[in-house]
Order: sequence, then structure tokens, then C-alpha cells
Amino acid sequence: MSAEFLLTALIIVASPGTGVLYTLAYGLSCGRRAAVIAALAGTLGIVPHIAAAIAGLAALLHTSALAFETVKYAGVAYLLWMAWQTLKESGALAVGGADDLPAGRIIARGVTINLLNPKLSIFFLAFLPQFVEAGEAHPVARMLELSGVFMAMTFVVFAIYGVAAAAARTYVVGRPTVMSWLRRSFAAAFVALGARLALAER
Repeated sequence: MSAEFLLTALIIVASPGTGVLYTLAYGLSCGRRAAVIAALAGTLGIVPHIAAAIAGLAALLHTSALAFETVKYAGVAYLLWMAWQTLKESGALAVGGADDLPAGRIIARGVTINLLNPKLSIFFLAFLPQFVEAGEAHPVARMLELSGVFMAMTFVVFAIYGVAAAAARTYVVGRPTVMSWLRRSFAAAFVALGARLALAER
């Protein structure tokens, strides 16, 4: 495993995006357990994109305007829905105990956020082959290996973000003004990510 790949992957994973934002939200609202589950959800959400890149399906999104736009705007709509849910006191930043939310719901929402981002498939299609040598005897196996390392890094980094947010939870839960500010901030961030996705080109 090259140092170049590990460094590039770490920079990509650590850069704030929907997965990080999602994990932070659950860490702040529901604690460490929910944050780790949200980190797992963000990691699982990239599996379909990696599979699509390896299978060459991402090329369809790159060449077909209709397919790309359909997935893209479904993703935009979902991010806007997440923003609305975050603003509600019973939404994504609803304060609850660590065991209040079913793990399945946290995972389903997190996977959906990443699944509806067509840029991820195209990203992996462009990213992974760069680290597979031209004379590689088993290129698919090599891409799977790289993907596994990328996913492990994703989970660890997201979990660190989430656990750090959970540590700050006790300082914000009892302060309605702070929670209200956080809801607005996270909602605005989801809207901004939705706008960025809406402006994305193939």
C-alpha cells in the first residue's frame, strides 16, 4: 500500500462532507453509540459507489445526462429533507438517550445520503485506477484491496469526529439556545451541500 494512496485517501476522508456532518449531528444529539453507528452508515454508503466504479457502472453516470441528473436531484431533494428534519425538535438533532434511536434508522438515513450522490461513483472511477499499476495481474482484486483500506479509514475518521462531538454533548444538551443554533447551522450545512450537489457537473 503506497504512502501516496494513504495520504490522499486520508485527506479525502477527513474533508468535511455529508458523512461527517451526519455523524457529527448524531454524536451531538444522541451520544457516542449513535455517532459510531452513523460513522458505520457513512462507510456503508460508499460501498455501492465502489462497486459501481469497479463494475464500470459509474461510466454510465458519466456518459448519460439523464441518469446523472436523476440521481443528482434525488440526492438534492434528500439533503433538503434532511435540512428540514434537522430544524425540527424531533428531527436529526433531537436530543435523546444513546439507545433511543434504532440503529437501522440511523444506518438507512446515512446510507441514503451517500447513495444519492452520483459524484461519488465517478470519483471512485477516477480515483482507484490511479493506484493500480498497468501490469497488475489482478486489477479487480487490487481495487477491492484499496477500497477496503479506504472504507476502514472512512469509518475510523468518521467515528473520531462523532465521538468528539458526543464528548461535547453534555455542554450543549442543557442549553436550548445552543441546540437551536446548532439545528440552524446543521440545516444550513445540509442546504449548502444540496446546492453544491445541484451545481455539480458530470
